[in-house]
Formats: sequence, C-alpha cells, structure tokens
Amino acid sequence: MSSVQNDSNPQAALAVPDKIIGFKEKLGYASGDMASVFFFKVFASFLMFFYTDIVGIEAAIIATMLWVTRIFDAFTDPVMGMICDRTTSKHGKFRPWLRWMVIPYAISGVLIFTVPDLDQTMTIVYVYVTYSLAMLTYTAINIPYGALMGVMTPHSSERTVLSSYRFYGAYAANLIVQATILILVVKLGGSEDGETPTQTGYVTTMVLYAVCAAALFMFTFSSTKERVQPPKGQETNIRKDLAQLFKNKPWVAIIVIGITTIMWIAMRDAAILYYFKYYVVGQVEEGGRFAALATWFNVIGTIGTLLGVACTKWFTDVFRGKKNAYLNLTVIVAFIAACYYFSGPGDVALVFCIQAVTSFLMGPLMPLFWSMIADTADYSEWKFGRRFTGLTFSAGTFSQKLGWALGPAMAGYLLNYYGYVDNVAQSARTIEGLRLMMSLIPSALALVAAGLVFTYGINLKLERQIERELSERKAADGTVEV
Repeated sequence: MSSVQNDSNPQAALAVPDKIIGFKEKLGYASGDMASVFFFKVFASFLMFFYTDIVGIEAAIIATMLWVTRIFDAFTDPVMGMICDRTTSKHGKFRPWLRWMVIPYAISGVLIFTVPDLDQTMTIVYVYVTYSLAMLTYTAINIPYGALMGVMTPHSSERTVLSSYRFYGAYAANLIVQATILILVVKLGGSEDGETPTQTGYVTTMVLYAVCAAALFMFTFSSTKERVQPPKGQETNIRKDLAQLFKNKPWVAIIVIGITTIMWIAMRDAAILYYFKYYVVGQVEEGGRFAALATWFNVIGTIGTLLGVACTKWFTDVFRGKKNAYLNLTVIVAFIAACYYFSGPGDVALVFCIQAVTSFLMGPLMPLFWSMIADTADYSEWKFGRRFTGLTFSAGTFSQKLGWALGPAMAGYLLNYYGYVDNVAQSARTIEGLRLMMSLIPSALALVAAGLVFTYGINLKLERQIERELSERKAADGTVEV
C-alpha cells in the first residue's frame, strides 16, 4: 500500500492513496442512506405537522413523546452495535442485517401514519408504540449500514469520499421527499376540495416510499463488501468495549457535536411549515400557497445541500482538515441563518436566498461527521489495540436520532410556549416565536456546536499518523487487504 509520509503538505495528506472502492460500490453504499431518508426526513420535517394539524394532538404531547422515546433508544443503539460486532456470517458482520431487517423497517414506517380513530388516550398510546417500533427497526438496519463504511476501506481520505457519496444518496432522497410529499399527500388523499392534506394521503404516500426504501437497501446489500477486520486475537468483552469507548475522547467529542448540530437543524426544519403558513403567507388556509412555497423552499435547500456535499473535499482542503472545515462552516452558517429574523412577511426572495446559501455551506457537515466517526474507530484501535466498529457507529446513529428528536421536541415546546393553536390566525407573540425558531434560536445552538468542535482531538497530522501506523500493523498480521 502506498502511503503519504509528508504531514506538512495538506493536499498530499488528503489524497486518496490506493482506491479500493469502485463507482458501483459507492453508488450501492449511497443507496442505503437514500433508503433511510425516505422515512427519516418525513419523520423529522412532517411528522409534527401531521400529528398536530391532521390527527389533532397537542404539540406539547408530541414533543414529550419525541424525547421520551429516545430514552429507549439510549439502550437499543449500543446493544445493536455490539450485536453487529459479534455477528458472524458469510456476508460479514454488517451487510446481512440490511437484508434481515428491510421488511420490518418498511412496514413500521407506514404504521406511524396509520393512526386509527380512537379516543385521545388510546391515540396517544398508539403514537408512542408505533413511533418506538419505527425507531427500533431503524436502529436495527441503520446502525449496521452506518458501520459498514468503517470496514469497506482502511483509508481515512477514501472514507471522506465514500461518506460524500452516502450523502449524495441522502440528499437525493431529501429532494424527492420535499418535492413530492405534499403533492402526493394531496393527490392521493381523496379530499373533497382536492387541496387539503388527509391522513389517507399520508398513508398511501408512505407505502410508495417504503417500497423504494426496501429496494434501495437490497441494492446496498448486494453491491458492497466488508474488508477491514478487527485485530487478530481480539477478545470479545462487552465491559472492556464500553469502558474503552468512553476513554476515546475524540469519539465522545464528536457524539456531542453531532447531537448539537442535528438539534439546531431539526428544530428549524420542524418550524418551516408553520413559518410559511402563518408568517410568510400570513393567512390560515388548508392547502394552496403555503404548501407550494414550503415545498420549493425545501427543494432549493436540498439542491444547495447536494452542491455542498460535492464540495466536501474542497472545503476540507481549503480549511486544512475535517475538524477545521466543520468548525468554520458551522460558524458561517450560524451568522447567515440569523438573517431569517430580519425578513418580513412576503419576503419570499430573501428567505429563499438565505436557504440556498446556508444549505450549500451545511452540505459538507454530515459527510464530515460520519467520516470523523470512522476516524474515531481507527483511533481506538491505534490507541488501545481494540476495534469495535459497530459499537462506535451505533453511538453516531444514536446522536443523530437524539438530535432529530430533541430538535422537533424543542420546536413543539416552543410552539406551546408561544401560544400556538392549530388552524387559526396566530397572535403577535406566536408569530414572534415562529420567527425566532427559524433564526436566532437555531443560530445560537449552531454556535454552541462550533465551540464543541474545539474538543475533537484528531487533527490532520494525527489522522495521517494513525492511518499510516495502522496500515503497517495490518500489513504485518494480514488482517486487511492492502
């Protein structure tokens, strides 16, 4: 294996040494996150609105449900990671789970929206049970999917490229969901006026998304390969795995960074429909203009994000490493996103411009996050002589889910605090709350996330040192293809 020895040259240090992953395999890996986002984007951006304005549940009740169910996930995510690390099959440790869990995953996503006509108490019980089930099946398929990147290639720089492909798939699904969901919900819903979203429309739309997600996960299973193995002779010991995981300071740092990053993104996303319906458009209506504007707002954002993902390596080179890129991009986005507060009702052009710019700059954040997670798995092996890829990535998945739960939960509590009442003209206080939820509050959280990046200890020089020394060890004992 060729290895770049000159740490003083950032361009050389970030170059991909020996390319292992071909285009088909990159596309296959990208398909897995595309499958995930067909559900998770709907949950993050549209589920709160569905529960409040379609089913009629109070925002505070849904907000509580979102974070309470995360307590359950606090146990299931690391357990799934450890199960994956101990899985033995002819297809590897992680790939077989994609095939085993694809059908339960597809069904659970549809059940969330199939809320029966029950009294309020039983409706809330149904919501808790089906949402928990969906998160459980998401855990069982997405943790092995995420960890798969850590064993497809031993090269940190190639993982950054692979992570970028992953988010091409994610944001492509984002684009499809944002461009089609409100249209499909209305067209397939059978409403009397042909414009009002209905529960039937949501259920039918989720069936279509479920079929697409299942096919995409099966393509990921069939087109990828596991290459990196744990060190020879590594004993299986859950207690040691957990103890050493929390000694991995870069891992602890990136988990907290990930939670905070997703919180501010998710809170703003949860506020978008309310912001357009009651502030930008400024009138109460069941369908029509606010839905169209929100759809185009989301589509423009996703296009900007895709362009940003394509520039991930360029940003990494410009800022001299993943850590610096994550820090600088987050700070810049925080200040630009704060400008939403200064837009007035009807300032559609200004709002769309802010969305385009911030989305482009946010594009590299998630590819960088998952590449950095993979680097912490290498750090553990380099520092402690133990590698537990599944457990390491399970915490990454948990941080994402926790952020996507806490962000909308914050939005729900803030809606309640500012006096939101569904489908009526909102008070001046509520409108002010919606403006803050789109601007200053998420920007403040973004600056907190940026400050936390300083605690992540793997810089460019250490990243290259770890890769080089692990390559030498593995070449000596023959545990990895080189």
